[in-house]
Amino acid sequence: MPDLLKDAETINSASADRQVEAVKDFESVFITKLLEVMESTIGDWGLEKDATSKQVRGIFSTYLGRHLGGSGGFGMWKDIYKSLHNTGDANKMVEPDG
Repeated sequence: MPDLLKDAETINSASADRQVEAVKDFESVFITKLLEVMESTIGDWGLEKDATSKQVRGIFSTYLGRHLGGSGGFGMWKDIYKSLHNTGDANKMVEPDG
């Protein structure tokens, strides 16, 4: 069995608190990536003089994303959590009326 499927079984059997924590962690990573993409649209401010400053900005984005995610984030984690538990309902085909 592929490793990802083994991890999925572990997450499914985890407690609700652990599942919520995993979904919030995912949202934190998503926010971090969103911040990095937003920063790339700003252009050159003259702050990127060397690799060290780029690394510091990356670390800042990572910690800001973690903080925002841990503080409630966008609330996207709630929808993700619900969708994970309603996968059977999402896969049902809706019959058209009439």
